[in-house]
Amino acid sequence: MDEKHLSVRLTNVASLVPINARVADIGSDHAYLPAALVLDGKIKYAVAGEVVRGPYENAVREIHAHHLEDNIIPRLADGLAAITAGDKIDTITIAGMGGSLIVSILENGKDKLKGVKRLILQPNVGESQLRQWLMDNRYQIMTEKIVEEDGHIYEIIVAEPSVVPFRYSQYELDFGPFLLENKGPVFTQKWNEYICREEKVINQMKQAQKIPVKKIAQLRKHLEVVKEAIADDNWN
Repeated sequence: MDEKHLSVRLTNVASLVPINARVADIGSDHAYLPAALVLDGKIKYAVAGEVVRGPYENAVREIHAHHLEDNIIPRLADGLAAITAGDKIDTITIAGMGGSLIVSILENGKDKLKGVKRLILQPNVGESQLRQWLMDNRYQIMTEKIVEEDGHIYEIIVAEPSVVPFRYSQYELDFGPFLLENKGPVFTQKWNEYICREEKVINQMKQAQKIPVKKIAQLRKHLEVVKEAIADDNWN
């Protein structure tokens, strides 16, 4: 992967960035995503934020290599501290982190979210926790994607601020309101793999000297919910 050939995951993130958006890519690593957006002519300005010096220096090198110094500003900073008022950022992308870390970044940087019209978030795990934060902070989920790449499955959540509270059920928080409406083979694959992993956990629990009956019952109850979520999947 490079700035001219994004991964499937980042290609899908890039597709959700509005034309001429002013983007802050948090955890930008090599700045591949903002570089690709600028080179494709989709945006003209981006901040590439990194909290770790090594990836930050990678981003600096990539930006210089493609003469994008006027378009992409690399910043060594923690989370949304990479953004200044003068950037006039309206779109934030955060990809490739756990949902809990993304929540922490958003929560700690709330003052930087004023004026931001779109969040494009790609958690590796913890999607439900992230949706819960969005709901609690008056963000409406506008669309979602689920993609598979190299044996891994990723969910992408697009959210925008709402003037009124927007409520989701626990079922929607767990599986994604848009993913539930537009199920497909990758959705089914993800949750079938989850079922297999949990069944193995249950079987291991049954081998214990003192069988955790209550815990097993809780897991089985949740598995029934997961099976319900994929049972009516008619993509094929």
